[in-house]
Amino acid sequence: MNIKHAIIKTLLFSFLAMVPTLTMAQDLDPVLKDLIHKGLEKNHQINANRLEGEQAKIDQQLAKSVFLPKVTFNGSFTRLNDDITFDDETQVLLKETQKLVIKEALGLPFNAPFPENIPLQDAPNLQDKNILKSSVDVDWVLFSGLEASNALKASKHKEASLNYVGMAEKDKLALQIIEAYDKLALVKASKQVLDNTENYLNEQAFYVNKAIENGLTTPISRKKIELAQQQLEAKKLEFEHNNILLIEVLHQLTGEARENLRMLQPQLASFVVASNANIEKRYEVKALEEAEKATLYKAKMEKSNFIPKVAMKGHYEFIEDDLSLLDPKWYVGVGVRWNIFDGNHARLKSKQTALEGQKYRDKIEEAEEMISLSIIKSELEYQSAQQNTLIVKKEIEIANETYELVNKQYKNNLTSITELLDALNDVEKANFKLQESYFNERRALANMLHAKGTLTY
Repeated sequence: MNIKHAIIKTLLFSFLAMVPTLTMAQDLDPVLKDLIHKGLEKNHQINANRLEGEQAKIDQQLAKSVFLPKVTFNGSFTRLNDDITFDDETQVLLKETQKLVIKEALGLPFNAPFPENIPLQDAPNLQDKNILKSSVDVDWVLFSGLEASNALKASKHKEASLNYVGMAEKDKLALQIIEAYDKLALVKASKQVLDNTENYLNEQAFYVNKAIENGLTTPISRKKIELAQQQLEAKKLEFEHNNILLIEVLHQLTGEARENLRMLQPQLASFVVASNANIEKRYEVKALEEAEKATLYKAKMEKSNFIPKVAMKGHYEFIEDDLSLLDPKWYVGVGVRWNIFDGNHARLKSKQTALEGQKYRDKIEEAEEMISLSIIKSELEYQSAQQNTLIVKKEIEIANETYELVNKQYKNNLTSITELLDALNDVEKANFKLQESYFNERRALANMLHAKGTLTY
C-alpha cells in the first residue's frame, strides 16, 4: 500500500468516526443521565429549596392545628402568709345570725337568751393559707374569622411555588452538566483529530526522510515537519489541560469520583427535534404564579383580622379541698372576640402584601416576555448551527480533496512541503470545526428545549 492510499484510508476512517448518530432530542446518554441525577442529589441549593418546601408543609399543619382543641394540665402549690377570713364585724354578724336560726329551730322567742350548751360554729375561711391546685383547661377555636383557612391556602401556594423553584434549579443544573459533558466530548473528539494529524505527519516524515536519502529534497523539509510535530505536541498539551479542567468541573457539579470521570468517553451526536415541538409553561413562571396566589391569600388573612373570632373555654378542678368559697369546681364558656379598630395595622399590612402580589404579576409578565424572546433566539441559533454543520462537512470534503491533490503534487516535485503542511492544517481545522459545530448545535437545541419548557432528563 503506498502513502497516498494510506492517507486516504486514514482520512476516511477519521471522518466516519466523527459522524454522529442521529438520535431523538430527549434520548440522552445513560451515563449523562446518571451524572445529572447525581448532581441533583448533591446540589446544595436544590437541597435547601427542598427543606424550605418541607417548612411550608409544616406551616400548613400549623394552620390546621388552630381548630384543634388545646388541652393544658395545671398544678401548683401556694402558701399565703395567713388564712383569708371574714373581718371581725362580719364574723360577729354571722354568729348572731346563726343564733337566730338555732332559736327559731328550737321554737324559742326572738328575745329569749341563747342556750349555753349549744356550740356555735366559726365562719369558714374564705381561703386557707395552704393552697394545692390541680386542674385541666381546654381552649378550642370554633371560628377564626377565615384567618386560619386563608393562612392554609397561602401556605399551600407557597409550597407549590418552592417546588417549582426547585424544578427550575434542577433544569439549570442539568444544563450545566450537559454542557460540561458535551465540552468533554468535544475535547475527546479534538484528541482524535490530533491523533489523526499525528499519523499524517509521521507518514510525511517517513516519506521526507526517504526523499532526503535519495537526494530528492533538502533537510529543510524535515525541519518543517519537525516544527509541525512540535506544534502538534503543544496542542496535545492544551488538550490535557482542558481535559483536567472539565473533569474537575463535572466532579464539582456531580460529586462523581475523578477516576470514574477520567474513564468517560462521551461522543457528540446531532439531535433531531420536530420543528413544531410543544411549548410548556416554564417552572420559573409557575413559581411566580404560585407566589402571587400565596400573597393574595396572605392579604386576605391579614384583612380578616376584623372578622369576629369565636372560641370555647373549659376548666375543671381536680382538688376541691383547697378551693376558696368563691372558686367554681368547673366551668364552660363560649366567647367572641371582635377587633373593631387596631390603629389601621391590619389594613396597612394587607395593602402592603397586595402590592407584593402586584410585583409578582409584573415579574410574571416580564418572565413571559423574556422566555418568548429566548425561544425565538434559540430556534434561530439551532437552525444556524444545523446549516453550519452542513457547510463544515462540505469544507471537510474540499479539504480532504485538496490535501490529496497537494500530496500528489508534492510527491511529483510540483509543490513545496509548506503547501503540503498548509493543506494538512486545513484538514485538521475542518475536522475541529465540525466537532465545534456539533457542540454548538447541541447547545442551541438544549437551550431551545429549556426555553420551551420541554427539557427532560
